[in-house]
This record gives sequence, structure tokens and C-alpha cells, in this order.
Amino acid sequence: MSDRRAGKHVREHGSLLAAAEKRLLVWIAERLPAWVSSDQLSGLALAAMLAAGLAFWGASWYPPLLAGVIAALALNWFGDSLDGTLARVRDQQRPRFGFYVDHVMDLAGALFLFGGMGLSSYMSGGVALGLLVAYMMVAAESYLATHTCGVFRLSFLRIGPTELRLLLAAGALRLAFAPQVSLFGHQVLLLDVGGVAATVGLGTAFVAAALRNTAALYRAEPLPSRQPKPAMVLRPRTSGE
Repeated sequence: MSDRRAGKHVREHGSLLAAAEKRLLVWIAERLPAWVSSDQLSGLALAAMLAAGLAFWGASWYPPLLAGVIAALALNWFGDSLDGTLARVRDQQRPRFGFYVDHVMDLAGALFLFGGMGLSSYMSGGVALGLLVAYMMVAAESYLATHTCGVFRLSFLRIGPTELRLLLAAGALRLAFAPQVSLFGHQVLLLDVGGVAATVGLGTAFVAAALRNTAALYRAEPLPSRQPKPAMVLRPRTSGE
């Protein structure tokens, strides 16, 4: 989710808040004390996702911990979005290291978050598992596209990581007042509705990206034309053969 990405590719980030967020991150990075490093910010982002998952889980018994979910998501945004910006502002970029470590932490963070949600009383375990699988599929496709197509996309339909954090924070705030909603005359868990919707959205993003990138690669690497085999020439036999 962060800015400190791999070297030789085009980075596309067209979310609703991308432009304003970029200006804010540069402003913050220029004012951070020298002892703060990109690696520390990456570690903070991962720890925040673990804290968010634990807060979701613990809120089953102590609902005020939902406030901890919102605080943890804010810390995750700070660390995950700022680590690459800080590296660029200070001209301390490590493209391969940053790309690898950031994505490994993103995957681990998703496991912490969705795992905590699934273990809580606010989301069914099956919905959490489906959401995790959909996220992993989209992440894998994104990494493959970065390697093969040279394009790293961080948003789909103007929705990016920051927008998703805001939606999740709003959901956590709503849970404090009513963890269930009425749907077709039945009371269902709010996060189940949101989780299914997010899974469908991620699945749609996966299919759209897979079709787009497959078509682009097919055009870039068409099947080579098959050359006809040379005709066999029969040599007339001589009297000595």
C-alpha cells in the first residue's frame, strides 16, 4: 500500500484522495526528525495492523476497543503511506528491498486484520476468510502485473488503500452503536454485509485486471508466424546407385 515500491515500473495511483494525500505526505516527511527512518515506519504499519486485528477481537467483550481499531488504522496509514515518501525525500531509496518488504508486510497485515475481524463477534468467520482470499488474489495479480507489464496500480474505480481505511474506520465507528443492520427483513451483521460487498468488489477488480493485462500481454507478444517447412526435393537416381 505504501509508496516505497519496486524500481523499473510505472506507478498508477488514481484514487479520490491521491493528489491531496501526496502533498500531505511530502509535507510531513520534510518535517520528521532525522532519527525516524523508513524501516521504522514500515514496522509501525505492520504493528498497527496487528493492533487493529486484536482490537476487533477484544471488542467482542469490551466494545470501547473499537476506538482502538480507528487509532490503529490511522497509525497504519501514517507508517505505510509515509515510509516510501520519506525515502524519496531523503534520497535513500532501496527499490527492490522496499518493494519486497512492503508487500510482505501488507500480506501479513491483511492476515492480522481479517483474522481479528473473523475471530470477533462482528464478522462471520466464513466472510472473513472469503475476504482474505479475495485480497490475496488481487495482491498476487498486482505483483504479477508489476513484473510482467511494468505497471503497478494502487486503485480501482478511484478507490485506493486510504479510502478503504476510511471506510473500515467508519464501519468500526458504526459498530459501536449498532453491530447489525436490517437486510430484506432480517437482522444481519454489519461487517458481514460490508465483507461480502468488499469481496465482490475485490473479485471484480481481480477479473478486470486479469483480462486487461492478459489482453495487453497478448498484443505485446503475439504468436510467432509458423514458417512452412521446405519442400523435399527428390534427386533422380543415377545408374551407379
